[in-house]
Amino acid sequence: MLWKAPAIWKDGTAFILGGGTSLPRVFGTPEDVIKRVMTGGNPNEYSAYLAPLHDKHVIGVNNTYRIGDWIDVLFFGDCGWYIMHKNAIANFPKLKVTCCDRFANRPIEQSEGIKYLAKDRQKTRGISNDPTTVSWNNNSGSAAISLAFHFGAKRIILLGFDMALDANNVSHWHGSHLPAGQRVKPRKAPPFKRHMMGFPIIAEDAKKLGLTILNASPISAITEFPKIDIKELL
Repeated sequence: MLWKAPAIWKDGTAFILGGGTSLPRVFGTPEDVIKRVMTGGNPNEYSAYLAPLHDKHVIGVNNTYRIGDWIDVLFFGDCGWYIMHKNAIANFPKLKVTCCDRFANRPIEQSEGIKYLAKDRQKTRGISNDPTTVSWNNNSGSAAISLAFHFGAKRIILLGFDMALDANNVSHWHGSHLPAGQRVKPRKAPPFKRHMMGFPIIAEDAKKLGLTILNASPISAITEFPKIDIKELL
């Protein structure tokens, strides 16, 4: 059943946590902790290092929900990711939102507590104006920008939106999306080029909407938003 996102963060600042390897590093997380998490450890080890965010408005994209239940919203759009994480996310105590189409026609009692926003078919890139939809932009992180806007945020801080490999040629702070013990044939190349296609339009829309978007990833390939040092901001 279609959900209408409420303006719960009116005129506030929203932090969106993505999967890029810069996320734990900009908070000074030790490399041995990062290595443990990347090789199957518990992402909750990052929580203490991300303490400056614990009292902020936070959207965690995909695996980020595993860092801690101080994250206000879990957002995902990939139906395949949902199937792999279905049992684990059932225990996440905060708001859960998706644009995965398999939830489109589910009645509330069968939605597993997950709120459904449709992908905006008229505006596939950019920021959706309709609080019942999100602009997909080819990835969950970019789609979460529409959700933060619907919540009423006037400023959005992107964390872990690297769209690039780190110095070790690693793309995500959590390793594979797959649960431990499951393997998948690696991609021939990361999907960054496709994922970045929406950002120029997101930037145009943000300007029209009076929305400030800042990029807190020092290695990010996204050039449309000013880069900031998260430690100076917080």
